[in-house]
Amino acid sequence: MASVTSLSDSVQQHLASALSATLPEAAGADPLLRRSDRADFQANGVLALAKKAKANPRELATQVVSQVTTGGVIKEIEVSGPGFLNITITDRAITENLAARYADEDRLGVAPAPRPGTTVIDYAQPNVAKEMHVGHLRSAVIGDAVVQLLEFTGESVVRRHHIGDWGTQFGMLIQYLDEHPHELDHKESQVSGEEAMSNLDRLYKAARRLFDSDEEFKTRSRRRVVDLQAGDPHTLAVWQKFVDESKIYFFSVFEKLDMEIRDEDIVGESGYNDMLAETCRLLEESGVAVRSEGALCVFFEDVKGPDGNPVPLIVQKSDGGYGYAATDLSAIRDRVFNLKANTLLYVVDARQSLHFKMVFETARRAGWLNEDVKAHQLAFGTVLGKDGKPFKTREGETVKLVDLLDEAVDRATAVVREKAQKVGLTEPEIVENGRYVGIGAVKYADLSTSAVRDYKFDLDQMVSLNGDTSVYLQYAYARIQSILRKAGEAKPAAHPELDLAPAERALGLHLDQFGETVLDTASAYEPHKLASYLYQLASLLTTFYDQCHVLSPDNAPEVVENRLFLVDLTARTLHQGMALLGIRTPDRL
Repeated sequence: MASVTSLSDSVQQHLASALSATLPEAAGADPLLRRSDRADFQANGVLALAKKAKANPRELATQVVSQVTTGGVIKEIEVSGPGFLNITITDRAITENLAARYADEDRLGVAPAPRPGTTVIDYAQPNVAKEMHVGHLRSAVIGDAVVQLLEFTGESVVRRHHIGDWGTQFGMLIQYLDEHPHELDHKESQVSGEEAMSNLDRLYKAARRLFDSDEEFKTRSRRRVVDLQAGDPHTLAVWQKFVDESKIYFFSVFEKLDMEIRDEDIVGESGYNDMLAETCRLLEESGVAVRSEGALCVFFEDVKGPDGNPVPLIVQKSDGGYGYAATDLSAIRDRVFNLKANTLLYVVDARQSLHFKMVFETARRAGWLNEDVKAHQLAFGTVLGKDGKPFKTREGETVKLVDLLDEAVDRATAVVREKAQKVGLTEPEIVENGRYVGIGAVKYADLSTSAVRDYKFDLDQMVSLNGDTSVYLQYAYARIQSILRKAGEAKPAAHPELDLAPAERALGLHLDQFGETVLDTASAYEPHKLASYLYQLASLLTTFYDQCHVLSPDNAPEVVENRLFLVDLTARTLHQGMALLGIRTPDRL
């Protein structure tokens, strides 16, 4: 279905025409339209134009008003203050616009953005043979939401999960498994993610004990690193067992997060091994990188250490080994030249910002990034405990992600169970909804905060029915479904001829902003903007409930139908918006 032009865009067009007719040199000027408490919209652009034209702003605003065509969309426009324009929309225009969105069940009138490109997004980066912890949460949750948003707006998205699957630490593990070949054998054909992680953890601890106590084993382990890097087939086969066992665990955690991670999208550090030597050669031959004390380095004038000396990006170490920079630069080459990406997006901890700044600048100097191909780090802050300090266990250890998710589901299930009898939920429904509410609570707490900011992990607040939480939004959606079930033979239907109550108008005008919000959220990579919109929508719905009874016997049939139409469109918008954030909306809670 074709895009539905928002009311703000329609008003913008009316004002632009009026500005151009009043002041021809103002053609193309921005009327600076925004939502207002004093009217439906306020335009402030006349003030700047009057200053530029050396005219009286209020007089110019009056002239602009005389050129505005009212009737279809604009009901009233008046000059306020020094030259603001206050604009009120007709009730008919609100209802007709919403009806057009309602008719588009799949996209609610939101057309894909013009001229989409290809974005490669790097997110959810766990490490092989290591437990995922709370620090992995943000990359996965933010990245998944950005993927959903970009795909909805028409972008071609390639997912990449740059897992840590390479390095010297694998020498010890490979050597131990080679000497104890049945340690990762599965007695059963299937093992759970928890069992897989238990196997890996047990093996790691045993290998570490032997490595620390047996010099001969330590020597054999170091030789294994050389064999691994040289591509020895047997060594690679043993290494692959660790990768496969880890994936069982990874997939189980992402399944708990209600998130799709596909095997073909996992391209770890090892995936770029064959490119490392050529990356170094290209950088050195072009002069982008130079040899310094045997290492291949890239220097930057604005990156200096505490002593004032330049701090380089080390691409290749003096012993010939490759650092993270070589892998990251090789990944850029692959994503630009093989995957044909226009945008490279990295959802990575803010503490790695300097590294990525240097990597991106190196790629620009090499010509791999340019005006047509850009890289951007979507940096995120730290997860904090209630005390405002980095989230740790009582023993000071990093919190395991699985433990955190399980606790969130347990807390949410208790909340759902409290209301279960009232809405007639069965035990399987309580369990399922508890999972959706718990995981949704964790995701929303993250996504409703600007990514770059730290945020406090407070499960009590996250599963609260009050305030800016996903549970509040999920209950708003479920409440609408309850109303629709109770409506009997009355069906949602738009009636543009009806006058709207203030709460209906406020809800309708906010619903009309959904498309603009989604496009703005996607283009800025800022999921918190959509979360904020959805919370405001649920809040306006609460006001609507209080002031406009939907199924009251005192209402005329067309009023009932129109209000059912408004709440049904609200439910669809909540459902679509929450889905873009990766959060489920159960029909009954």
